[in-house]
Amino acid sequence: MKVMTILIIFALILCVTEAGSQTNLEELKSWFPFSPQYKTAASLLGMADWLDAPAGKHGFLQIKNEKLLFEDGTLTKLWGTNICSRLPYVDAATADSFVNFTSQYGINAIRFHKFTRAAYRGDVSTELDSTKFRRFDYFQAKLREKGIYYGWSHIYGHRVLPGDSSRLLAYSEIKNLSYPWAHLNGSTSSLVNFAPDLQELSIELTVNMLNHVNPYTDLRYAEDPALAFIEFQNEDNIFWSAITKSLEQAPTYRALLCKQFSEWLQNKYGSQAELEKAWGADNITAGESLDNLNIFPDPNHGLFSWEYETSLREKRPMAQHILDKMRFLYETQLTFYRKFEKAIRDTGYRGVLVGSCWQAGSGPAHFYNVHTDYLVGMIDRHNYFGGGAGGHSLAEGEVHNHAMIAQPGSGLLSTGTQQIVDRPFSFSEWMSLVPNEWTAEAAPLIAIYGMGLQGWDASFSFATDIPRFSRFLESERHGVYNATSPLHMGLYPALARLVYRGDVAESPVLATKKVHLPSLTDGTLGFTERVKQGYDIKEFSGTIPPETIAIGRFPVQFAETFQETIIPDLDLYWDKERKIISSATNELTWMYGDKKYVTVNTTASKCIIGFSGGENIKLGDWQIKCENRFVVFLMTDLAREGDLQTADQILITAVARGRNTGMVYEYTDDQTLLTAKGTHPLLLEPVKASITAMTPAPFDVYVLDHDGVKTNQSVPVQNGVFVIEGEKYKTIYYLVDRKN
Repeated sequence: MKVMTILIIFALILCVTEAGSQTNLEELKSWFPFSPQYKTAASLLGMADWLDAPAGKHGFLQIKNEKLLFEDGTLTKLWGTNICSRLPYVDAATADSFVNFTSQYGINAIRFHKFTRAAYRGDVSTELDSTKFRRFDYFQAKLREKGIYYGWSHIYGHRVLPGDSSRLLAYSEIKNLSYPWAHLNGSTSSLVNFAPDLQELSIELTVNMLNHVNPYTDLRYAEDPALAFIEFQNEDNIFWSAITKSLEQAPTYRALLCKQFSEWLQNKYGSQAELEKAWGADNITAGESLDNLNIFPDPNHGLFSWEYETSLREKRPMAQHILDKMRFLYETQLTFYRKFEKAIRDTGYRGVLVGSCWQAGSGPAHFYNVHTDYLVGMIDRHNYFGGGAGGHSLAEGEVHNHAMIAQPGSGLLSTGTQQIVDRPFSFSEWMSLVPNEWTAEAAPLIAIYGMGLQGWDASFSFATDIPRFSRFLESERHGVYNATSPLHMGLYPALARLVYRGDVAESPVLATKKVHLPSLTDGTLGFTERVKQGYDIKEFSGTIPPETIAIGRFPVQFAETFQETIIPDLDLYWDKERKIISSATNELTWMYGDKKYVTVNTTASKCIIGFSGGENIKLGDWQIKCENRFVVFLMTDLAREGDLQTADQILITAVARGRNTGMVYEYTDDQTLLTAKGTHPLLLEPVKASITAMTPAPFDVYVLDHDGVKTNQSVPVQNGVFVIEGEKYKTIYYLVDRKN
């Protein structure tokens, strides 16, 4: 009987699985392939003429309080993407293709990322190969001509070479370092933050690059105002827990760090007895002492976060030994950053600087780390969302299929809790990762809430690896990190216009989270803030909840005195019973709970993002009803003026989900599985929506092809009502034309 029962249950499971797979494949029959032909000349989407060419015409990019502006006072926002690794050294024809593709879709800045180690000259790591540098020169010169700025995120683990050996304390220790991430093996990552010999490699490489003359512009890069920013190091800081494993493999550098810390403690306490009185003898590891110069500062943000959160839970002060370790590490990192800053400024470079873009856990360690970034320049951070069982690659298995729309301020947007009141904020790596089904929500949320309401200053999606759209749902060359998806860059003709015009008003500062730096030596903060991190994916919470991202600006403020953070009354904006959050600007509404949706109602743009499921939504003079369960519907003026009431031409962009051909998902109550990855071509779910214009002005509606070129197909309009049907028209773009 047991065998019979098991067989019946297995048969039922098999039937359900087969039925689910069949439903997936049946559903895909109405989906259509995305197949642009790159007919840029006739495209209505093109934004190359929106770029303020040549880049650099207004002087160097500068920081003025929380804004980015050029030396002549022109304000700007950078809406960019990453180009990585060996791609900066492509041949001229490929570079031209990248320049033309990115400019067509409204990108005005490129973050060149982790590219130097692919082009070292000979056996030294502080100079670049002349042939490769010449190609890089050409690429940047062509970007400059087009009006596209560039920044250098050139160091992601400075990999050492034999020619460096004579100048390092222990070359073999660095060369043989093994990290959990193979791309960092043999590099100075983490250790560079305290070791002067390793710092000199990064600084010398950067100075050499800045002193190099681009033969296509006849400018040293230090004199090139199109070089918008320089980042000291990517995703690194002295609090990063990876340093612990590095130090186990590098005893010479561990001894150096212990010596530095012991000398710092000697200066503070004067004797071993006073140190033991302050710390408690039990908190000093056996065999460690000031005399031996071997007290270890435990550089691990996990330890510091644990102590911070435990002290909150137990309602006690943080342990003094932890407080001293954090303070020492902060001062040590700041010394490195100041040295790096001076070396760059001594070349004559006047652009923006970025320390790094990485986290340091929760509590005081986090704010010490942020403060080092604050003192040298712009605040820059990274975050990712979604993905699945394959990690960096698309693979069958569990799908992280949550939607950011379901929880205001979650996912990518929660990164904005790290904004500082008087510094620009950059989001220089981000992406919603496939096989999550709702990736199309990401770019609109960043453009609308990040660059718009929150007043962020720079965005760089990760990453653009080919100068065209990917044939797959995933990237053709970079796994799940795909900026060249129609569900991402296909939205840029609308979103870049929205960002550059400033369609969404920035919120005023509604309150600040006050950090008094001297009080951090006691572990005292006037609020709580926690970071939950799983490698690249991070979540933030605290006294001021992340939902306030949907209301307005609540940045950090480094204050002159200690003050408790006071939360204003949020009831004016946040109806917790109905689960609706309105922005302080009255332009944005976020409805949440069982997914729900966001609406944008501005003069120049009307948008719906999320699970509106057939609901009639009125946005000003327009009423929109999208039949799809999930949709991104963007309606925006094509012109610079930005007024839908008077616009001659209005662009409608409508997308939902995307899948590879043959891609299969299976669903249970609490889990989504990818059971087949599929292949190209990429298929798009057709969007059906009814749009009503409640204005008397007559108009026509035309189907645009996948390049944004006007076709001979028109959409019937009756009494101001028309229906876009993706299944019928096989497109994501439509034109509302009042010209006739």
